[in-house]
Amino acid sequence: MMIFLLAGPVWAQPRLDQFATSPSWSDEFNADGLPDPDKWSFQLGDNGWGNQELQNYTDKNARVSHGILKITAAKEGNTYTSSRINSRGKGDFLYGRVVARARLPHGRGTWPAIWMLYSQEAPGSTGWPDNGEIDIMEHVGFDPGMIHCSIHSKAFNHIDHTQKTATLLIPDAETAFHDYELRWTPEWIETRIDDKPVLLFQNTHKSWPEWPFDRPQHLLLNVAVGGGWGGQKGIDDSIWPQTMEVDYVRVYPYKL
Repeated sequence: MMIFLLAGPVWAQPRLDQFATSPSWSDEFNADGLPDPDKWSFQLGDNGWGNQELQNYTDKNARVSHGILKITAAKEGNTYTSSRINSRGKGDFLYGRVVARARLPHGRGTWPAIWMLYSQEAPGSTGWPDNGEIDIMEHVGFDPGMIHCSIHSKAFNHIDHTQKTATLLIPDAETAFHDYELRWTPEWIETRIDDKPVLLFQNTHKSWPEWPFDRPQHLLLNVAVGGGWGGQKGIDDSIWPQTMEVDYVRVYPYKL
């Protein structure tokens, strides 16, 4: 099933020729070991991360091996561990085309994501969701293959049940690699999977609460366990460990 949210004429959506043909920032994950510290930072802790998630994020659950970044969620005794990495301060982008090629984990309780979050707060804002979040890919294991793409802002967010969301069914998302893509311009935000349009969100120029997306954002890669959404149908404790594999992440600048 595909739901394509459109706010404006189809002909005006972001085109490939609006972006450079060579990436300005990328990680091909060719060096074995920890993720490149010049490009990624670990976020650590077990504080629920605003979603009642159960994992403790560590710096031990993400490794690069044979050209693939592997973020693994595991059950260790009565606790779950995983990793969450971000490019803040090392890769902050204003507009552009982002392509991440990934294979997703399997099973109830998994909640992987490829997404972007604001790198700085606007004056007078109060943090999230005011400054914007772009979910290029989210997947919850109790609904296999259903990929969610979402926009969050002060006006549109899941707390108020007003977020802009679209879905596309990718039946082999857990067994095969797919390209998860963002095209971001001053006028539009569009997500694609394997070049198929999924979500199209228009800048109506009405207000900052609707469109806070004229400030830099950074990338995040993580696998959460449980939580308000990922754990809605419980957690299958027989599936662990589970891994999201990322072949590459590439950012192509917008042609201003």
